[in-house]
Amino acid sequence: MLKRKNRRMKEKSHLFLTDTHAHLASSRFRDDVDGVIARATAAGVARIVSISCDVEDSSINLQLARSHRGVHPTAGIHPCSVHELEETTWLEEITRLASEPENVAIGEIGLDYYHPPRDGGSVEAWRRRQRTVFETLLQLALDLGRPVVVHQRESGDDVMAVLENFPGVTAVLHCFTGSVTEAERALAMGHFLSYTGVLTFKNGEAVREAARATPLDRVMVETDAPYLAPVPFRGKTCEPAMVEHTARTLADLHGLSFEEIREVTSRNAATFFGLPPLPASGV
Repeated sequence: MLKRKNRRMKEKSHLFLTDTHAHLASSRFRDDVDGVIARATAAGVARIVSISCDVEDSSINLQLARSHRGVHPTAGIHPCSVHELEETTWLEEITRLASEPENVAIGEIGLDYYHPPRDGGSVEAWRRRQRTVFETLLQLALDLGRPVVVHQRESGDDVMAVLENFPGVTAVLHCFTGSVTEAERALAMGHFLSYTGVLTFKNGEAVREAARATPLDRVMVETDAPYLAPVPFRGKTCEPAMVEHTARTLADLHGLSFEEIREVTSRNAATFFGLPPLPASGV
């Protein structure tokens, strides 16, 4: 009887989802972050990796993790935030925050060639600055033994070229929307791919093709909340509670049940981010 009960508890512990990329520090959630987390828990999302775009986000996310079980913070500088950095203090501050025991990754970091320079300078200088910060934070990840969460908007080739110079770093390419060929290149380097609500979009067939080609031991799901709400919520503010819809689409693409895909993706997230075990209830 005891063995049977333990088996049931073990099985039940996998009945949850992990949103591996949400921006709980976003100003759009500031007045209702407790409600956002509560709705996620009610929807079976037991873990949220809360992603940082700057020093302020990194500090807020750390505090959220300390006050909400199941929230796991990162520390990083988004490529579109590099113009805001205080040259003499930013790395010291990020290093301090990333060194806290609650921190699970360096991110979101990377290169963004979609948005124009936000400092009024040239495109070339903007991209050089992004690359310098990206490389600095990859080195920090190596020094601290942290994985990295990578942003690669219209910059996939250059992102991979930079990552090739840091073979000791394990990355997840978040909101992956690249081709099968691009996916295979990242996978060959040992990295992970994470998919958002774009997977559910009518015009998302190319992304679905890449997701089909992503091995089950290297795939994760995310919302990128408050952005990219999946169908049937497209156009609304996205929340971690909505990650179920992306997970169900991924399950269909791999011919798996919803229960199987949530176990697979949550296990991958736990492995990648080094997340602690959850209680047997999964919440």
